[in-house]
Amino acid sequence: MEIAVGNGRDSQCKRPRGWIGRWVLRNMNSRHSDVTDWGLRQISIGQSYTILDVGCGGGRTLSKLAALAHQGKVYGIDYSDESVAASKRTNASWIAVGRIEVLHGSVSHLPFANEMFDLVTAVETHFWWPNLPTDLREIFRVLKPSAKLLLIAEVYKGANTRMAKLCEQYAARTGMTLLDVDEHRGLLNQTGYSEIQVSVESEKGWICATGRKPESSVSK
Repeated sequence: MEIAVGNGRDSQCKRPRGWIGRWVLRNMNSRHSDVTDWGLRQISIGQSYTILDVGCGGGRTLSKLAALAHQGKVYGIDYSDESVAASKRTNASWIAVGRIEVLHGSVSHLPFANEMFDLVTAVETHFWWPNLPTDLREIFRVLKPSAKLLLIAEVYKGANTRMAKLCEQYAARTGMTLLDVDEHRGLLNQTGYSEIQVSVESEKGWICATGRKPESSVSK
């Protein structure tokens, strides 16, 4: 992530557009790769999983997930037209064989049936969502019983890194909703998730939060 209040880069990270947005998306694919790999190692991914990546950005996470769930299918969704186009370019070969599908849409209104996914991931995006409790409940709806949500980010409130401190300083101006470790746990618990785990890589300021949809849950 990069943040530069006043030159528009903060809003480009939230919703890439135009030639600057295309540059931001290429940078995201490179910059977010290591934190994504670290976060994905915190869970097990079945080879036949049906997976949704919310806020798929430049699309590199989609290809990582398709390689891990090599007999499954991966969906990506983003509300930036530029992100959807970039994800489609990045994953053209996967899309051609039906392993990846990329859609335009919002986390607040996911265009998917109840209980469709074995896993939902969100990398470097949940702090931009318009209403975290409501949006996490929408993800809860599309998860199968006992399926998992995985949130990954390279910044969180209280992390002792320059980036975290800058993001906290300018959060009111950029619209970011930064949470500390306990607030991640509390939010997932509040929105119905169980078996909540939060891991951090403190030297780098990375965070990974997981929660499971209880087996007895009924999506509404």
